[in-house]
Amino acid sequence: MKPLHTLALISTTLMLAACSENGSDTSAYGPDPKLPAPQRGVLPSMEIAEPTAWGDQKPAVPKGFTVTAIATGLKIPRQTLVLPNGDILVAEGRGGNAAKLKPKDVIAGYIKAQGNTKVKGGNRLTLLRDANGDGVYELNTVFAENLNAPYGLAYANNKLYVANQDELVSFDYQDNQTRASGAPTSIAKLPSQINHHWTKAMTISPDGRFLYVGIGSNSNITERGMEAEVDRAMVWQIDSKTGAYKPYATGLRNPTAMAIQPETGQLWTVVNERDELGPDLVPDYLTSVREGGFYGWPYSYWGQNVDTRVKPQDPNKVAAAIKPDYSLGSHVAALGLDFSKPSMGENFTNGVFIGEHGSWNRAKPVGYKVIFVPFVNGRPSGEPVDFVTGFRDAAGKTRGRPVGVTVDPRGALIVADDLANTVWRVVRVP
Repeated sequence: MKPLHTLALISTTLMLAACSENGSDTSAYGPDPKLPAPQRGVLPSMEIAEPTAWGDQKPAVPKGFTVTAIATGLKIPRQTLVLPNGDILVAEGRGGNAAKLKPKDVIAGYIKAQGNTKVKGGNRLTLLRDANGDGVYELNTVFAENLNAPYGLAYANNKLYVANQDELVSFDYQDNQTRASGAPTSIAKLPSQINHHWTKAMTISPDGRFLYVGIGSNSNITERGMEAEVDRAMVWQIDSKTGAYKPYATGLRNPTAMAIQPETGQLWTVVNERDELGPDLVPDYLTSVREGGFYGWPYSYWGQNVDTRVKPQDPNKVAAAIKPDYSLGSHVAALGLDFSKPSMGENFTNGVFIGEHGSWNRAKPVGYKVIFVPFVNGRPSGEPVDFVTGFRDAAGKTRGRPVGVTVDPRGALIVADDLANTVWRVVRVP
């Protein structure tokens, strides 16, 4: 498409979007959000983010906490992992190669690109080390390189596991190692054709036997046909020794981060839901993941709410669809998840931290922050609490976009910011 035509198309799009429903100022949270009627239009509302440097500013955190940038100048940091010795691994990269299907896809791609970093993805793991425990990570070194859009990270039994966009691999690891000792070992190939949703989120069972990998759909609602969705929109369970895998749960449009609840061993995930049903549909969500469970995509959302755009329908699937546990609000783009620990303080002991990358398809943007969802008796309970904010201001200036969040057992939350290419560390004030 010629640049002049592209600009004209984008201008028309923004005018059409501006005339559409803006959406509510707040998002519906919790186990029983009020769902509005679907809104169908020519195009969804779109809001271009305006990236700007942090300068001497930094994110805002609750009273009693402080935040510090412990690594800058990275190459698109996505997810982080705290190793047993306290070192931090950072997965850096950008994936995806899906062709645009319609003019609206070209427009949406342009809008989203304006709010992303222009830095080339690193395709690597970076290791950060604070040797004396003073909060300054004086060592910043490449642990492994020449990877393919690494995203999910896990550790168990002297093995580091990395979910590239096309393959699950492992590295041998010993405490205090700063560089991979050799090439990675392949465990299992992951679906990578088209890769509309390319991120491969991952966590591991406490005994290290099974890896759980989230694999997003190849479309919004099957525009490429169901044949493109084979082995997609699900969580795989993969044997860490043999590479044998099976679908663990299905109907999850794009599971972008996962974690095991320490007390119960229950698997949880955050999921990015479908678009183009209006600014307040469909809620992205946090949910426990039942083995063998089906969560609705593409036929229905939030339980048995049928998506009439999908043809043909499958009433039996709709009837079996599990309603998620907790709504995070529509289009917040949750990309990070980790369970808290008592070291995070009394008010943040029991619950999960969630990184929200932020919307592009709402006239009134949402997300762009890290929240804490409290748990009671092993379940999410109550309103979410803003924990790290200030990534986007009221004027639309966007200084950062949180992705992965990881709780350091020593009492810190590690936040990957893939717009500022920074890793932030939030700690309690002594």
